[in-house]
Amino acid sequence: MPALQPKRLPLTCVWLALVVVASPAAADDGSFPVKSNLQAGVAKVEITPEKVAGLIAAGHRREVNGVRDPLRAGVLVLTDGETKAAIVTLDLLGAYDVVVERVRQVVEQETSVPAAHVLVAASHNHSGPPCDQDSPWLESAMTRLRQAARQAAKELRPVSVGYAEDRISFGINRRKVINQRAVVRLNPEGPNDQRVKVLRLDDGRSLTPVAVLMHAVCHPCFFTWGDKGSLPYPNGYPKLSADFPGEAQSFVEMCYGNQTSSLFMQGCAGDIRPNLPGYPYRCADEADIQWAGRDLGAAVVRSLSGSVTREALADRETFYPIRVASGRVSLPGKESRIDAELMAMKIGPYLLLTMPGEPMVEIGFKLEKALADRARPIIIGYANGHIGYIPTQAAYKVGGYEPNTSKLAPQAEPIILTELSKLADRVVGDVFESFSKHPKDVQRREAEEREKQESETTFDK
Repeated sequence: MPALQPKRLPLTCVWLALVVVASPAAADDGSFPVKSNLQAGVAKVEITPEKVAGLIAAGHRREVNGVRDPLRAGVLVLTDGETKAAIVTLDLLGAYDVVVERVRQVVEQETSVPAAHVLVAASHNHSGPPCDQDSPWLESAMTRLRQAARQAAKELRPVSVGYAEDRISFGINRRKVINQRAVVRLNPEGPNDQRVKVLRLDDGRSLTPVAVLMHAVCHPCFFTWGDKGSLPYPNGYPKLSADFPGEAQSFVEMCYGNQTSSLFMQGCAGDIRPNLPGYPYRCADEADIQWAGRDLGAAVVRSLSGSVTREALADRETFYPIRVASGRVSLPGKESRIDAELMAMKIGPYLLLTMPGEPMVEIGFKLEKALADRARPIIIGYANGHIGYIPTQAAYKVGGYEPNTSKLAPQAEPIILTELSKLADRVVGDVFESFSKHPKDVQRREAEEREKQESETTFDK
């Protein structure tokens, strides 16, 4: 009887066996230790209106009859062991007062984050629903947001934070000064900020981040009115959409197997819009929105990938104190005084500064220049309220759409810059008065905090 010969396995089977044997090691290879006092939890939820037919979209008002892609809200809850804070992002035109008030109420109830420590930011997409006090949609959205806040609070876990930057190509300045007069024009020579700033929060269990915060500067008005005769949508895009921020968030989440949550924060985009030539520009089509969404999404994914190399991990902080300061400022308006909320939120070395409207891009540059040696600033517009355009003081001299339609007087910009700098002093903590333990300094800070809380309570009433 001939000896039995060992049966040779096909090469494919050998390869599969090696993969199975190697898979535990491969899984372990993506983990890394996290030494941090910071804890984070995140959740996202859809807030698309259930009834869409005949709805008038906010921003570039037009009737819509369908939904291209879902509108979503994201809730990120943070704690350093002593102080709690939250960031809520919304696929809406603006963070209107009625929305901010309701969001803060819900988040405080479900997470115990103080309402004054909740940053509410809108993407400024021009294809979402109106935000009326009595809107049935708003009630439904708050119910869903409550669920997200509750889930985020349950998901708290230790995290460290990575940071990286990349660039996008689709934004362009929409103002050009000709003969001392600003006209509507796509202006590649005008001031612009094409940077993408990305924060990733990791629990170290894998190379998939727990949460992603992306920050970019451009009006989300790809899907909008359209010009007369501009195909394919001469009467404007007929559906609701989260525009390029929604497309980019979905792209990022897809790249991580939908196992992460990405949140979008809009920058100083008051005079920055998509580069879509026309008369003066056109409504986008599917090719355009894929270009922008994947341009931003790919920039974010590149940043995320580069910020977990061993060198990048070695540079991460291990202590992330959270400090939040906010205040209401009375700004000079063209017709009357305008109240606005400004906020500074510091998470370790990262300094978030917010404005409740549409700041022109140069305002962001000025703030960054003033603070870049003291923290890593991220300037956010369309947050904690909405007072319309916030032009530079110089813009009023040449006019144009932004200063002409703004409710603010030219003197508002320097006041905003000054007040945000003061808030930054309070949270950065490198100004003597902000950390002094002298009894008089402690009493002064406590008195200022009481006065701020009393003024906020009075204002809310």
